[in-house]
Amino acid sequence: MSTSTTAPILSAPLAAPAPPVVHDSGADTAPGVIVIHSCTTLGSTLVIHLAGEIDHYSAAPLWALLASAADHGCTGLVLDTSRVTFCDSGFLAVLRWWPRHGRRLRLANRSRAVQRLLNASAAAGRQSTRAGSPTTAATS
Repeated sequence: MSTSTTAPILSAPLAAPAPPVVHDSGADTAPGVIVIHSCTTLGSTLVIHLAGEIDHYSAAPLWALLASAADHGCTGLVLDTSRVTFCDSGFLAVLRWWPRHGRRLRLANRSRAVQRLLNASAAAGRQSTRAGSPTTAATS
């Protein structure tokens, strides 16, 4: 068997590599990171300690865990959110989904981020209730 060596077609780069282009849109495009710090069951109640950031994307593992727990007969959920640093409507959707079909939900040790989200949600609910209520006009 013989081998041959050939010279590369281009012996040297024709142009210097371009520096990476950085585009800063001003928005954080990285998904949040949620950590399920611990998860235990007490009878039919699931107790979860959460940490980190909860948004639409990072809530997916929590959704999967809760769906599995519901399928296996868990009817109660206690969420300790003391270590949650950020949350948005993705977390709110989880909180609204769990109590369906008679399941119970309790939030323990609410972080400031969670309390802020709950307050904003309650205020928005009050606003939509006021906006949807009929007004009576004075008749002459």
